[in-house]
Amino acid sequence: MMNLNASLANHQSFVLTGIPGMPDKNPWLAFPLGLLYTLTLLGNSTILTVIKVDQSLHEPMYYFLSILAITDVSLSMSTLPSMLSVFWFNTPEISIDACITQMFFIHVFGIAESGVLVSMAFDRFVAIRDPLRYASILTHDVIVKIGIAAFTRAICVVFPAPFLIKRLPFCQSNILSHSYCLHQDAMRLACASTRINILYGLIVVILTLGLDAIVILLSYVLILKTVLGIASNAERLKALNTCFAHICAMLLFYVPLIGATMIHRFGKHLSPVVHTLMANIYLLLPPVLNPIVYSVKTKQIRRRIIQMFQWKRNKA
Repeated sequence: MMNLNASLANHQSFVLTGIPGMPDKNPWLAFPLGLLYTLTLLGNSTILTVIKVDQSLHEPMYYFLSILAITDVSLSMSTLPSMLSVFWFNTPEISIDACITQMFFIHVFGIAESGVLVSMAFDRFVAIRDPLRYASILTHDVIVKIGIAAFTRAICVVFPAPFLIKRLPFCQSNILSHSYCLHQDAMRLACASTRINILYGLIVVILTLGLDAIVILLSYVLILKTVLGIASNAERLKALNTCFAHICAMLLFYVPLIGATMIHRFGKHLSPVVHTLMANIYLLLPPVLNPIVYSVKTKQIRRRIIQMFQWKRNKA
């Protein structure tokens, strides 16, 4: 309690929140959170290993999947330090500089993941619309440039955030709503005008996540138009089946994001536990489930993973 009072007095740190109103229940989440992070690392590492080892998977679709796996792991690792601090070590205090650094990386990798999903939608569009030129259009150089562009865009649009937060005075409460740092969460604690921060956040969301969602939707409209022009029903199903895993990954990212945004905007009457749950689902669930979805729905990856485990078992 003494540390908390000192923190409130000098405002050189924030206090993270585990389960709102139930700090005694925090240790109960330590094991499931540890399991989620372990599954994230194991699942995405398996995907990356399989794609690297199997020469038949050295195709544009799987290169984009590798970028998605790297982004998922990076996003999870951005939240890991503060999650461990709150739920494992019961030390919720975090310095303002460390909080701003974590905030930067969480937002960068979140926006980068949206950009990667757009890239994967473009990949599926090219594969279905012009299969004969698929490999010649999406060459290794083009894929690398697309990946760099996705991360560069994310860094550029998030770069002002640390400076916009750093300029704000925090002379009231410094208790955050989550067990990690977000721009909108820290902004509400300021005792000065946050109009610039609000406008900046709105512009970033519209020009990145909003625009990305529109581009993905347009891509699938064009994909569906192309598929409906295929005469054979079997070929139609085959073409659509190649998109299923990406559609799942897209829904896993955007549905929790939209849900968390709507609850934050219109669900102020709801329990803080609901807000925390939705925010954690948005950040923690997609990195866990994406490798599972691609392993189950992509025959080549599923077969290679089975072969890898059978080889290890026979060797043992």
